[in-house]
Amino acid sequence: MRFLKLILISFIALCSVLLFFSVMMPSTVVVSRAVNISASVDSIKFHVANLNQWVYWMKGMKSSNSKIYSSREALLGHQKVLITGVTDSSVVSVWESPELSRQESTVNFIKTANSTQTIVQWQFVQKLHWYPWEKFGSFMNDKILGPLMEQNLETLKQLSEHQQVNLEGTSDNLNQ
Repeated sequence: MRFLKLILISFIALCSVLLFFSVMMPSTVVVSRAVNISASVDSIKFHVANLNQWVYWMKGMKSSNSKIYSSREALLGHQKVLITGVTDSSVVSVWESPELSRQESTVNFIKTANSTQTIVQWQFVQKLHWYPWEKFGSFMNDKILGPLMEQNLETLKQLSEHQQVNLEGTSDNLNQ
């Protein structure tokens, strides 16, 4: 009986510690990447603001699991993607998964002072519940999303700078 009581008290103490640390962790997670592109904002925004153009720079959009319903709504794997806003300097979309996980994605276009380059900054923002497993699981967001975002931004850069793009991982310059 003492052994069971010790196990129960230890379990409650461990859960309390985990809950305490999860409450102390931030409830919003942001993953952000940026790239400099030698192209105008309008030419870059053309590829980002229309989901039909994503097949040319977003890895996975050509797979059989992806379906484009319109220029503003698509299914990418198991996530529903909906473009909710387009301005002169940004494109905002919402990504929802079947587990009801929701992330807001914003692509910002920042014109540089020399006006020959545009900084394209892409971020995903996810609001988390208080659940410890959700907050501890969010530690992996940067490791999972970051490399994919970098790869897609590099492909967008090649496309916007009129280089030949191969979504399998390599590119060739059209001017060769």
